Amino acid sequence: MSNKPAKQLGLWNIVGLGVGGAIGSGIFVTLGNAIGMTGRSILPITVICVFYMLLAYWYNLAMSGVFVVEGGDYSMKGMLLPPLLTGYGGWTNVIWAFGFTGYALSLTDYLSSLWPVLADHSKLSSAILLTVFFLLTIRGNRIVTLFQNVATVLLIGALVLFVVMGFPNVDAAVFFNPSYDGGFFRNGFMGMLSAIAVMGWACQGTTMGPVGVVPITKNAKRTIPLGILVTCLVVSAVYGLMSYVAAGVLPYDMIAGKNLSVTAGAIMSQGPFAFFIIGGGVCAIISSFLAVLAMIREPLSHMADDGWLPQIFRKKSNDGYPYFCFLMVYIIALVPILTGMSVGNAITMLMIPSMLINAYLNAACIIIPKKYPEQFAKRSIKIPVWAFRACSVLGGICALIIAVTLFKDLTSTDAAVAAAIVIIPLIFSAIALKTHSVDSSVLGKRRQEIVDSALKADE
Repeated sequence: MSNKPAKQLGLWNIVGLGVGGAIGSGIFVTLGNAIGMTGRSILPITVICVFYMLLAYWYNLAMSGVFVVEGGDYSMKGMLLPPLLTGYGGWTNVIWAFGFTGYALSLTDYLSSLWPVLADHSKLSSAILLTVFFLLTIRGNRIVTLFQNVATVLLIGALVLFVVMGFPNVDAAVFFNPSYDGGFFRNGFMGMLSAIAVMGWACQGTTMGPVGVVPITKNAKRTIPLGILVTCLVVSAVYGLMSYVAAGVLPYDMIAGKNLSVTAGAIMSQGPFAFFIIGGGVCAIISSFLAVLAMIREPLSHMADDGWLPQIFRKKSNDGYPYFCFLMVYIIALVPILTGMSVGNAITMLMIPSMLINAYLNAACIIIPKKYPEQFAKRSIKIPVWAFRACSVLGGICALIIAVTLFKDLTSTDAAVAAAIVIIPLIFSAIALKTHSVDSSVLGKRRQEIVDSALKADE
């Protein structure tokens, strides 16, 4: 009897997974900041940004069409990264702490629209919320599954409510009169790039969910890439509708840098408004918060076991909970809250190192046609070799542009923090390899096992 999992998922299952993973807290957290950077041109930018981020995650699309990589994104990185960057890639799970900072701050912002007293104690409120969610992880992942089932239904209802109630209130003229209230492309080309970089947080999930379910997907080499492309079309349409309402109801000065509760408050009565805040903003953020906490648990544990962290971090509870690893992430997430970091800067601190790794991974895909000619000949996306390599280069450039754009928009102090977040993990990884805390030969063997598995996988 075969021990392989049954291949149950088809195209529309993958699309549902991709859309559900992409449309969440990001749009509720970043849209107002992006409007502040580019004005009414947020409408085409949200649509474009989905496909821009597809290029920034090109390696996920490219490799899923050439190999059956059953370990998903983790194994793809294992095939492409050298030892030093393997360690750095592991550290990106620790750097997710800044994502939790952003979640906690954003959750306080949305809840403050219902209970304004929270805004007067935002640091304390955000710190308490952060602590509660980390404590919930001790009980395992069951609570994540239960909450997300309910949150998904509420989120869909909130999005539909926002668009349906908002459309009649949109002043369409503001999108066609470039001189009105800042018009299109406020702050010019660089404002547009800054908006794309910030919106990247909301648009990056279209590939992550699909590539994680390769083992249970029918005809994965065709279904996963096609599902990703269809997901991008759906998400771009949803985000386009939301940005049309968000940017078209109120004057620019009232919505720039604000979350969606400001527009919702202008178009909804008290009951629907409360539902939008709880079912939309709050549920989306909590769902993402819990899901990412669950997502990084095993990678953090493996990172410690592999020697990238000091030995004390290998200690776990009886059921495998890596309490020292999570304590470290919690402290790193708490410090920016207490020091007054903004939501936008917290997201930037996470996005910069993530995009730098992506730039390398995308560029590394250039070698695939030459190194694996037999597998490349059987690729599901039948684009020419030159086009495949061009997309690899372009994907690397797209990811690098986001990192550079986010970095340039920081103050000198925040830029120093962002640089440290990039450099320190590289130093720690180099030390781990130099002191043989991590055995590079073991990493090489594991990398070859991933490659062998991908080459031998039979659909």
